[in-house]
Amino acid sequence: MLLRETMDTPRTCLEIDADTFRSHFNLRPFRFSHNLSRHPLFQLPRLVKLAKTLDRSYVDYNAGRIPVSLPNWQDAPHTGLTAEETIHNTAEICSWMELKRAEQCPDFKRLLDACLDEIAPLSEPIEPGMCEREAAVFVSSPGSVTPYHMDHEINFLLQLRGAQTVSVFNADDAAVLSEQELEEYFSGPALHRNMRFAEAHQERATVFELCEGQGLHIPTTAPHWVKHWDTVSISFSASFKTRASLARGDVYRMNAVLRQLGVEPLPWNRSPARDRIKRHAYRALRRAHWLPRPPVAAGEADASRAHGNA
Repeated sequence: MLLRETMDTPRTCLEIDADTFRSHFNLRPFRFSHNLSRHPLFQLPRLVKLAKTLDRSYVDYNAGRIPVSLPNWQDAPHTGLTAEETIHNTAEICSWMELKRAEQCPDFKRLLDACLDEIAPLSEPIEPGMCEREAAVFVSSPGSVTPYHMDHEINFLLQLRGAQTVSVFNADDAAVLSEQELEEYFSGPALHRNMRFAEAHQERATVFELCEGQGLHIPTTAPHWVKHWDTVSISFSASFKTRASLARGDVYRMNAVLRQLGVEPLPWNRSPARDRIKRHAYRALRRAHWLPRPPVAAGEADASRAHGNA
């Protein structure tokens, strides 16, 4: 049974400059402030309860001393601890944990909605159709690393305890992220988010030092990696998709099909008319069962797509 506890949430969760939002949203990363650092949901005993109530497929944890470049997520070593032991011993045994789909707990869903309801009036005029709201909690040991990866979602990451250094790369930087990599990413399993990292690319990153009370906006498919500082780190991800981000995924999936047929596809957003044709073609082929549905991670098949205006 999922947790049902009453939690106090500040009247205002996020402090975001509207001009910065308008110029950067889903294009470039930017820092903001939040008022959730003392929220009781993020105390370790509460997170142990959350880990126990979530489906096991949504609780991901491994050793924290791992390389930045770990393209095969299955290569991540494990500590041998249970999820509960990992949280209780996170200060002593170097580890990294993600509690996915935390919005399945009503209290976390209320907090997620409180955050995204503040973002929606800013994002809707720019990129309408907020949908697929999701929450995740990260618990990381001192000195641990989150490997180089990218995410489908548009992300607002809130640092609640400790500190971390986040290196973010531009999603439109072809030197870092090729069109073929994007096609493979969108047409591959959702859990295969890790990527091969070239150290020479680090100079192309925008580096943020994120401390308690600060947040970071990470655009969809902006590659990034994280180094946690010398104390336990707890962060909260409030993420979502939009009509445009869903369409972009379909176009890249169709581009992957075209490339397999020997056609060099035009990248997303070069021709809105072609993008519309590709999206409709991909969906038509999928409805006709000529293409597999976009693969998802185990346990994610029941992900809700109902929240929002999509």
